[in-house]
Amino acid sequence: MRSSGVVLAIDFGHRRIGLASGHQITGTAQPLKTITHNGNPYPGISKVFSEWNPGQVVVGLPLSASGEETDMSRAVRAFVDELSDQHPGIEIVYQDERFSSQQADAQFKQARQEGRARRRHAENLDSHAAAVILETWFMNAPRSN
Repeated sequence: MRSSGVVLAIDFGHRRIGLASGHQITGTAQPLKTITHNGNPYPGISKVFSEWNPGQVVVGLPLSASGEETDMSRAVRAFVDELSDQHPGIEIVYQDERFSSQQADAQFKQARQEGRARRRHAENLDSHAAAVILETWFMNAPRSN
């Protein structure tokens, strides 16, 4: 694993991938960007990896409400397999993301009501979901001192 304290999170989608960044010391996450792709997200993700040099990457795993694998969770695992092959020096871990999109949507709606976001910012919802995934991982990950 790289020594960087930077952690990136990925909310995978077949058309859009949300990215968020955070740091192990602060345990906080910020939405970074959403990558739109046509089936090949790897060049865009590689560019972000080069810019941020993450020590770890947390990928949301969309299990069913009962915790079972889904078609989408299998697609995420295939995506991570390819990502691991392309970036063997980066540790990639999964985080249960069953409710991250709903939580990100609720946060976005609240921000709109408070005047902190506009409808046109909805395209960034995927990066907000990635931030929720990363914040959840930070809350559950063991801390190293």
